[in-house]
Amino acid sequence: MVEDNDDTRDMLRHALEAEGHEVHEAADGAAAIAAGEKLDLDVALVDIGLPKADGYEVARELRRRFDGEIVLVALTGYGQRDDRERALREGFDEHVVKPVTRERLSRIVRSAASRPA
Repeated sequence: MVEDNDDTRDMLRHALEAEGHEVHEAADGAAAIAAGEKLDLDVALVDIGLPKADGYEVARELRRRFDGEIVLVALTGYGQRDDRERALREGFDEHVVKPVTRERLSRIVRSAASRPA
């Protein structure tokens, strides 16, 4: 999970861990890219507006690293139609506008994790 807002990142981590998910987190795009080089990831929740490398760059690097075998979810405050279209065009599998409820987050991750890559 990549989220630059500390409170949001903590809330998301707690919610995902409560569902039994192993969570790795980064507060900026560069840290997410570095972590992606070391970790074996199934699903990545990525904010778009990040410092040091935006979410689109993170998505490109994770796609390259995992040869497409990762589910990428843009979890962002950018909610216009053009934002959604760009996220999907840039390689995200899903586009979700924040704030997201715990129930919706759980459904998104369960659905993403069960998808064939």
